[in-house]
Amino acid sequence: MADDVYAGKATVSNTVLHQEAPGAAAPVPALVVGEDFAGMRSQALGLVSRAGWQGQFHAVRPSRIARLALRGPQWLRPRFLDDDAGQPLLSAADQARVVVSIGGKGGAVGAALRAPGRPVVQIQHPRQPLSNFDLIVACVHDEIAGPNVLLGRTALHGLTPDALAQARGTWMPRFAHLPRPLIAGLIGGSNGRFQFGVGEAARLGAILVKAVAEQKGSLIVTPSRRTDPQAREMLSDLVDSVGGTLWDGEGENPYVGLIACADHLVVTIDSVSMVSEAVAGEAPVSVFPLPGKSRRITRFAEELERSGRIRVLREHSPFRKLEPWAVEPLDDTPALVAEMHRRLGF
Repeated sequence: MADDVYAGKATVSNTVLHQEAPGAAAPVPALVVGEDFAGMRSQALGLVSRAGWQGQFHAVRPSRIARLALRGPQWLRPRFLDDDAGQPLLSAADQARVVVSIGGKGGAVGAALRAPGRPVVQIQHPRQPLSNFDLIVACVHDEIAGPNVLLGRTALHGLTPDALAQARGTWMPRFAHLPRPLIAGLIGGSNGRFQFGVGEAARLGAILVKAVAEQKGSLIVTPSRRTDPQAREMLSDLVDSVGGTLWDGEGENPYVGLIACADHLVVTIDSVSMVSEAVAGEAPVSVFPLPGKSRRITRFAEELERSGRIRVLREHSPFRKLEPWAVEPLDDTPALVAEMHRRLGF
């Protein structure tokens, strides 16, 4: 896995480079297209990394008119097939054996790049006919089905057991001086579905601070680039009150280290990718709900809650004490990748 392919990083790499073993066949070249969101990069490059392919992410954001044109005749498409940097995608696709697209806008581009001998693997619901893709890898909460659809409970990502073990070896010595339990907050932010402002930061911070004080542990919180600055300041004040640390964006992000080493993870509900990465670790995961509504994300959380892998910190819930419970790592990515290889034949 590329070291920085995960949803919690403020900026992530465009490229996954597969390390070849001596005498091994060259890795499959992949073209990856999607909107420039950390969660989408995490899922798409995570799939490429787990598949053993070598790929580069091209950010795309086709307008509504462009998306209509991309469904039109072949002669009309090339003028709408540039990435956000102006690079022609048709020439990049000619060098690829497979196209990986993600999301509705990425799917519009991916479907237009489909060609004989160059299959397209779509991640998430494409918001267009499923038959426009060779394979679709989605979550159960996407509520789609078909002969070319593969479904998992968690979003795709690149946090393999080996990656987490490596992170544990790096970060555990850095956390060795901290009292246990180590409680970690993985914080997202407002998006089109949920709100995370000063009030939400105050309520979440109060839960974290009370649990750390009662358990006589330690606290580290890492925000994302979507975290509102005023909400970040509120969290910082509360975290400071118990001698905790809020990552300030300088130096190395402890995000993966916390997933690997913390005794309890608390994640905001706005990001399916962050929750999916968190449950791939060994720690209990509590999910902090936010004002807003998303039927898909609610279904996702309910599925993981029924399995016992997460607990949702609803108002007046006894789970707000953040007491531990027994869990096992949950990650459906390996099974999805294995079936993808079987279907594609490479």
